[in-house]
Amino acid sequence: MNDPTIEPLAPPPADPAGPSTAARGTTPPAPPAPPRGARRLALPLAALAAAAALLAIGIVPRIDARAAQRTQVAAQRALPVSVIMPGAAPADQTLTLPGSVAPYAEASIYARTSGYIAHWSVDLGAHVKAGQTLAQIAAPDLDAQLRQARADEASAQANYDYAKSTAQRWQDMLKTQSVSQQDTDTKVADMHAKRAMLASAQANVAHLADLVSYETVTAPFDGVITARNVDVGTLVTAGGTPGSPGLSGELFHLEQTDTLRVFVDVPQDSAAGVSTGTPVYLTTQQYPGRRFAAHVARDAGAIDPVTRTLRVEIDVDNRDGALMPGAYAQAHLVLPSAAPALELPVSALLFRPNGVTVATVGADGRTALKTVQIGRDFGTRAEIVAGLAPTNRVIDNPGDAITAGEIVKVVSVAHDAAPAAAQSARSATSAQPARVAQAAPAAGTPPVPSVHPASAAAATSAASAALPASARG
Repeated sequence: MNDPTIEPLAPPPADPAGPSTAARGTTPPAPPAPPRGARRLALPLAALAAAAALLAIGIVPRIDARAAQRTQVAAQRALPVSVIMPGAAPADQTLTLPGSVAPYAEASIYARTSGYIAHWSVDLGAHVKAGQTLAQIAAPDLDAQLRQARADEASAQANYDYAKSTAQRWQDMLKTQSVSQQDTDTKVADMHAKRAMLASAQANVAHLADLVSYETVTAPFDGVITARNVDVGTLVTAGGTPGSPGLSGELFHLEQTDTLRVFVDVPQDSAAGVSTGTPVYLTTQQYPGRRFAAHVARDAGAIDPVTRTLRVEIDVDNRDGALMPGAYAQAHLVLPSAAPALELPVSALLFRPNGVTVATVGADGRTALKTVQIGRDFGTRAEIVAGLAPTNRVIDNPGDAITAGEIVKVVSVAHDAAPAAAQSARSATSAQPARVAQAAPAAGTPPVPSVHPASAAAATSAASAALPASARG
């Protein structure tokens, strides 16, 4: 019955009169039944469809709910931060260093001859000219020695004149063979001896005359008397001992103050920018707001191996007498920067074992730590010479425990652009390369510019949307 060789019967041909027959109420033939294999596959497919529907109804909402919950938790845990865009460091550096004011020339005046002070002509603070008499020393014993030396000189002169005439006569008589050659040579030798004795007497007179001239104490150059350590009747000795006023020490101290020298030690990292002619201005505590124009006159040309600094001398005109030797001054040297650099407030810096670090915020809202190299120290701001790009968003006042990869929420963005007046007034104050410490902005510092209102509103809306409804409500 199920012989495969028997072909199935073909369906009957369609009756062209079918529609009319249907119209007449005749029942149309039923559609053919599906094969048994198709009926067997329909049941598993229906079960799979039902299972998929159950998964879509029950599991997918749970997954979405968990994802939303994780998003809410992450938003709640995100640390709100304020970021700063690095600003450009000033092209010129005003390096401020302590300086010691000294006279252009100074001299400790001692007695060159022993005696008593007969009188002094100038007192403390007197302005004197070169060669002006400062004091007179009375040395009667020296005067007597000079008179004796002059008498000895006169005696030696007479003896020489006699010996010379005698030798001349004997030489004349030798020509007529009236005297012997030996006697003539003796007279000539005696003349030479008397001439040597005369020269010795003349030298002694000159020496004593010089000592007597030192009885008048004079100024070696124009200047100001800054010390007078003797009075009338003081016994002084020739030579003297430095640091011992009076009897065997300094009589007067003279300083030249029309031009002053200021000694400054420049740190090694800034020494390359200092040369002869570098402009400088000086400030002092006794003249607030006043600047004394000057320039670098000379430098040592070598770094001190002990202090690692370069000694420079600054010449400043002081004809008005405003500055005084021995005073303390601040020297402001205007030096060019080695290369363009950025700057940040020191409140954005982190001090870690691996060096100075800043925390930045990436496009994904996560933190990254960057090690930077500090250049000049501007006090509340620091120059960044390496490790940072102008487009980096730097977190201001980051916590010490901040790590890389943390999720943060940016609540404000500021551009680190300090006013030009503040940039020109900045100075480097350290003798070592930029030792920066965290510090709050000084009083009177202009506030950091705020973000545009539209940007702030957008940032606030985005942050609000990330919070759950309970936190927003």
